[in-house]
Amino acid sequence: MWLIDSSIGRKLIMSITGLFLILFLTFHMSMNAVAIFSGEAYNGICEFLGANWYALVGTLVLACGFILHIIFAMILTLRNMKARPVGYSVQRNQNEVELSSQNMLVLGFVVIGGLLLHLTQFWAKMQLPEIMGAEAEYAGQFSDGAALIQATFSNPVICLIYLVWLAALWFHLTHGFWSAFQTMGINGKTWFPRLKCIANIVATIIFLGFGAVVVAGYIQSL
Repeated sequence: MWLIDSSIGRKLIMSITGLFLILFLTFHMSMNAVAIFSGEAYNGICEFLGANWYALVGTLVLACGFILHIIFAMILTLRNMKARPVGYSVQRNQNEVELSSQNMLVLGFVVIGGLLLHLTQFWAKMQLPEIMGAEAEYAGQFSDGAALIQATFSNPVICLIYLVWLAALWFHLTHGFWSAFQTMGINGKTWFPRLKCIANIVATIIFLGFGAVVVAGYIQSL
């Protein structure tokens, strides 16, 4: 199959899944930002996006997109490392390639680690118990999502870990956003600088939105 067997096809799959994940991050950040202003409104959103069929379908689609993105990112990275001579790679990295591009694999691992932490602290305590049928436990302990945010970020160490994770995500997005459009053929002297500017804006908005939730959660817990 062309999409899987060719380098361009693999890059296209990684680009499409990456843009899909950016859309999700934007939505998730906007949803979480509500908790800064109203815990009641945030809990209402969490209740609406509980373990109903559309939330479960969305979670499944999201998980598949994320897994595909990781798999094809690893394949492309390993193939590039094998195909590129060491001397050429070092010279090119020093002179032409930005920091985020040089370290996409490392940044990706940091992002995955932060995601796993996030899943264990929030998804595993809210949606998962409801999916598993632990309705009493869910209702009694984890239905207040706003309180869970405050309890989680009452620990300054956890806050610091999240901010480091978000910083890595910022670097990852600043390169991944414009690179995805470049793969799809949107390039050239006119659009390339614009895409890089848009990438910085989108990544910064996502970073500041999530970061504000972390900081606000810590302040509200005091």
